[in-house]
Amino acid sequence: MKTASLPRISVFNRQRKVKLDRPALEEFARRALVACARARGTGLTRLPQVDVVLISDRRMSELHRRFMQIDGPTDVITFQHGEIFISVETAARQATAHRTSVLYELRLYLVHGLLHLHGFDDREESDRAAMAALQKRIVASLR
Repeated sequence: MKTASLPRISVFNRQRKVKLDRPALEEFARRALVACARARGTGLTRLPQVDVVLISDRRMSELHRRFMQIDGPTDVITFQHGEIFISVETAARQATAHRTSVLYELRLYLVHGLLHLHGFDDREESDRAAMAALQKRIVASLR
């Protein structure tokens, strides 16, 4: 896939609780965009811009309640017009629980959001398992 047909991608840090290297995550996002676009689907080629917004659990809880009618934070919410919201605090908790790093969790959530934008769905268990395996492969291939 030609990168000229792919959207621009930007990462915005809108939280202050967890220190992170935003430029490094943005560089990963550029490479992940290309890798995700190679998977089946066409959604990424239809967007001019993808914005990845790193937020707090408080803000994620607000979005989760407003758009999905579910209380509490979640890891990532993707909007089909090109926004991916990621809770950095949730990533930090999951990193501890899974014995990974915050950076690994953020990369995983970012790829998850990109795959959703590209047309992947995880509502059914079989789709969820396939998507989880693909996102782990993509993250591992981009280290």
